[in-house]
Amino acid sequence: MRRCAAARETHNLTQFTDLALAKPLLKALTDKGYTTPTPIQAQAIPLVMSGRDLLGIAQTGTGKTAAFALPILHRLAEDKKPAPRRGFRCLVLSPTRELATQIAESFRDYGKHMGLTVATIFGGVKYGPQMKALAAGVDVVVATPGRLMDHLGEKSAHLNGVEIFVLDEADQMLDLGFVVPIRKIASQLPKERQNLFFSATMPSEIGKLAGELLKNPAQVAITPSATTVERIDQSLIFIEAQRKRPLLAELLADKSVERSIVFTRTKRGADRVAKYLVASGIEAAAIHGDKTQGQRERALAAFKAGQVKALIATDIAARGIDVNDVSHVFNFELPNVPESYVHRIGRTARKGKEGVAISFCADDERNLLRDIQKATRQTIPTFDRRNDKTLAAAAAVADKLAPPEKYVDPRRADPRNNVPAELRKQRNRGGRPGGAGANGGGGNGQAKPGGQNRGRNGGGQGQAQTKPAAGGEFRGPKRANGAADQRWNPID
Repeated sequence: MRRCAAARETHNLTQFTDLALAKPLLKALTDKGYTTPTPIQAQAIPLVMSGRDLLGIAQTGTGKTAAFALPILHRLAEDKKPAPRRGFRCLVLSPTRELATQIAESFRDYGKHMGLTVATIFGGVKYGPQMKALAAGVDVVVATPGRLMDHLGEKSAHLNGVEIFVLDEADQMLDLGFVVPIRKIASQLPKERQNLFFSATMPSEIGKLAGELLKNPAQVAITPSATTVERIDQSLIFIEAQRKRPLLAELLADKSVERSIVFTRTKRGADRVAKYLVASGIEAAAIHGDKTQGQRERALAAFKAGQVKALIATDIAARGIDVNDVSHVFNFELPNVPESYVHRIGRTARKGKEGVAISFCADDERNLLRDIQKATRQTIPTFDRRNDKTLAAAAAVADKLAPPEKYVDPRRADPRNNVPAELRKQRNRGGRPGGAGANGGGGNGQAKPGGQNRGRNGGGQGQAQTKPAAGGEFRGPKRANGAADQRWNPID
């Protein structure tokens, strides 16, 4: 891959009006108050408008979305034609629901004067509205890989009409294990298409995937791999693990912390930190992959509206949250992947502003700290709060404010799974006259031919009913040969 000479010549482009964008796009940019493109935008937009494949390397918060959304909208409007039924002209793949939503919002904002249609496809919500949106064809679809694979498998969507394919946040896609779905999706795309590949970092695996998907691409690299934003004031505090929550509450109580994101390593940890902060009188909400889509959207909306001072998130949100005026980022726990540190703290100091990033480090996290400092080629200033008597006293009551929740085996969370051992085999068999009902004694239920005894919770004379074949709205991917549900992980 080589850097295109045209990309080097764009440094003289200082206004969006210099980029030869369509007038409706310029009007939308003026409405939003945007006049000057960022470096990634100034270099990428002319290349994408010319039809070239592109590999863009730029850290988070540099304006990558507009770098591909603006020229894509320009190209689609320049050659305006209806999208195929159940198909789309442009496909953007995103690793998380939140990022997919934000990308789609950007397409709608920039293209509001152009009459182009945009749809989002991701998990955690019903299939029906998505199927309706795709039925007549859509100009731009922003999707997560898992849910898109479900739609392709059910023939409610196809890729025959895709003219432009965008893979955004490619390195996070690899971290989340989406390599196989991406390759399957790419194999169904038309051979003649434009490919745009954006990533914040460039590990060897990304280079291999880019080589498979891109044809003679131009390359635009704004910053080297794993470089942190210079406008972020970084610091690290050595602290005992059990005293992290009181320390976090102490720091959040400072008036300089206006809006903050706190990153934890686990979902249960995020919930526990949020619960402790709320009990301490600090407005907080948690967002992670185990939350329903509605819960995630409400937490993010409250955070954007300023109703929540601290948003507690796992790495799923490291690149899925684009909120203005985040003053502080706290790494409650250091990430296992060094590059994630860059993405986490990149939630602050966006759009030319300054920010603060404070990380906590317990004794068992020192190896992670060394990996981060090696990857970012810097030494983070450190402070020591170990053996702090004030924090020790607060830690002593921490578990009373937010006690650890008792773990519940998900298999036992549903009372319908509480089946006596002697009935488990019969429960999955076809119903027979006089068969025993699940969860109870011998019911006198009469099973219909080929049916399955559905009597539950004992006793009565339940009559088994054979459910009709599923019809109407698609509720999820089909099961093959009685195998377990093949639906993708709820992170989609």
